[in-house]
Amino acid sequence: MSEETAAAAVVVAPSTLTTAQKSRIERNLAKAQRLREAKLVSHPYKELGNHLGDTQPEGGPSQGSSVIKVQGTKYIDSGGGFLLEQPVLPAAGAGAADKPEDGAVANFVDDAIAIPVVFEECLECGEPFADSYLFTNFGHSVCDKCRDNEERHSLITRTEAKAEYLLKDCDFDKREPKLRYISRKNPHNVRWGEMKLYLHSQVQKRAMEVWGSEEELVRQHEGREEKREVGKARKYNKQMKQLRMEVRSSIYTKKTHAIHEHEFGPDTYNEEEDEYTHTCLTCPYTETYEKM
Repeated sequence: MSEETAAAAVVVAPSTLTTAQKSRIERNLAKAQRLREAKLVSHPYKELGNHLGDTQPEGGPSQGSSVIKVQGTKYIDSGGGFLLEQPVLPAAGAGAADKPEDGAVANFVDDAIAIPVVFEECLECGEPFADSYLFTNFGHSVCDKCRDNEERHSLITRTEAKAEYLLKDCDFDKREPKLRYISRKNPHNVRWGEMKLYLHSQVQKRAMEVWGSEEELVRQHEGREEKREVGKARKYNKQMKQLRMEVRSSIYTKKTHAIHEHEFGPDTYNEEEDEYTHTCLTCPYTETYEKM
């Protein structure tokens, strides 16, 4: 029961209340008085001004204000869920020179670190810029206004770059400077590994470093194409031969080697060695022997 309700009950019917009811009313009045005294908290900024010395009531700080000390720092409880840091007051024995004059603004120490901003010059338009998509991801000094995603600054996957420019993994990861890339989900299947996208112009420049010129790159493509065609023909002939051997068709004829029999001509006698020699009439085979 609130204080107003209890007072109304006393005024309306004081003679009809019992002793227990009167005791409960007195307890409620005392409780309401304590709650009123607990809620008498001055405004936090006013309390802060009192601590600064602007306006200090005669009876000291307002009732209900509390100071909380956290790790050596004192905070003022505003009563509204916020803690205000208590300012450091000058010592009692400090001279008048240490006290700020009336109306003077307190001096704050600016301890912020100034971080210099480095501007890059755009290779396309020549204007300076602080940051861009191509410079952040690929280190290519081109601003966002001059970025051309379709031609000059298009992206290429690692697989396409290796097939088009005949590059190896070491040309991407080992050769300095290493080519920078961005990772994206594979659009064909999200369960596959992420794609590595490179800047097309940087890949083309790396290919020129590896092969020296575009003519050499074209020759390498032609040589590999010829080897690929020869390999395909060899594989096709091997498969056809295997097929003919399996089906025993009439087209397949197996070559057989007949046994050669020598037909020797007349003998020739060598008196110094006491040996006879004769030569085959159908092949260049020569045989030397002795007669007993």
